Amino acid sequence: MPDRLSALDASFLYVEDHSTPMHVGGVAIFERPRDGFTYEQLLDLIGQRLAFLPRYRQRVLEVPGHLARPVWVDDVDFDLNYHVRRSALPQPGSDGQLFDLVARLMSRRLDPGRPLWEAYFVEGLAGDKVALVTKTHQSVVDGVGTIELGQLILETAPQEPEPFDDNWHPRREPSRTQLMLDAVAETVQRPTELVENVRSIAHDATAMAGKVTETVGDVASALKTMVKPAPSGPLNVRTSGGRMFAVVRTRLEDFRKVRAEHGGTVNDVVLAAITGALREWLLSRGSALTAGTTVRALVPMAVRDAETAEYSTPALLGNQVDAYLVDLPVGEPNAVLRLQHIGHAMAAHLDSGRSVAARGLLTVGGFAPATLHSLGARAAGSMSGRIFNVLITNSPGPQVPLYAGQAKMVEMFPVMPLVRNQALAIGVTSYHGGVYFGLNGDRKAVSDVDLLAGMIEESLEELKGAHW
Repeated sequence: MPDRLSALDASFLYVEDHSTPMHVGGVAIFERPRDGFTYEQLLDLIGQRLAFLPRYRQRVLEVPGHLARPVWVDDVDFDLNYHVRRSALPQPGSDGQLFDLVARLMSRRLDPGRPLWEAYFVEGLAGDKVALVTKTHQSVVDGVGTIELGQLILETAPQEPEPFDDNWHPRREPSRTQLMLDAVAETVQRPTELVENVRSIAHDATAMAGKVTETVGDVASALKTMVKPAPSGPLNVRTSGGRMFAVVRTRLEDFRKVRAEHGGTVNDVVLAAITGALREWLLSRGSALTAGTTVRALVPMAVRDAETAEYSTPALLGNQVDAYLVDLPVGEPNAVLRLQHIGHAMAAHLDSGRSVAARGLLTVGGFAPATLHSLGARAAGSMSGRIFNVLITNSPGPQVPLYAGQAKMVEMFPVMPLVRNQALAIGVTSYHGGVYFGLNGDRKAVSDVDLLAGMIEESLEELKGAHW
């Protein structure tokens, strides 16, 4: 039987356009070891690991006449050098130059005629550092059969470089006739499949609503959410094709101190810091805030054992991702009360089971931050933009150093995609004592994303100094 895209994966291809490329990104910064870390070594490292990720050497092939959803086929012309590219900044490259490059790379769609991923080896950073910028389409990383590339190339100890010997042999691509015969055979077995596929391609609203309920798994919960639109505001505007990217570097210990002082979880403190920053950002734009003003966030999270619900704990309960809708109290002027409101909202979700749960995003063996961010983006991409204002993914990472070959990773920043009519997406990852924020903003609507990034730091400082 053909390796056909799922309805959800196909929908990511159908709704993609020049203003909303449907890929998830990441920026990892490495220290060069004494004997160097070269582009050729990275090629060898990725090439060795591709045997564990067959999807990364497959491309999407459309079925003639759209008789069925597309299929995955081996790319007989696969070229690793095309997917792993070399770039450089004028030395000494600054953060601003790197993140300008990231924004430009993330605004470009992946080539649909090739495997849907790219990686950029960026040299020239100050301090003899290099960066690895990755882009992976949401249809690729399903968390079941395929994980994110970054999860496989990082190790907890330095690895000696080994030359890459490619013994991969692609399977022959099916003919148009075979594709049509397979589609007809499946249509006979499932007559409604053809109708559903045509409607999806036509961007039929009813078909897309079906994708939402398929993803969240709870039809009643999904319908209740969809009839209650998110508050309007500057975060929900027509998405342009340009992007702006900014980062925030904080320490995990600061979030733990706030949690110890005021209760809740570290994730609650992260959301409270973002809430305080969004409040100041809205005020800086002249928005009128009342005590009841909120910004609704879609917050995909890994479900944890309550007894070990530490932010840095790697173990997960059931390898499950739940996507919570949380109304962030940006109208509340008191930082501690904002934190308490968020803590109550998150606790209510966890205790009552009223969350919009992404039940189709289960069973990920050994979650890694990059994979979890990809699954969070899938949850957002499959839901109507009317029901939330901003996507916030928060993934715990390992608290020990990781290495690509012999190069030590010192920082990692997620780059979350924007869905239609969304101007901002925030990814958060903890790693080796740090908590790293990546803010992806629409270039027209949120051109001051670096200002918002600075406000997150100020908001955290406010929480650290807050007292009753």
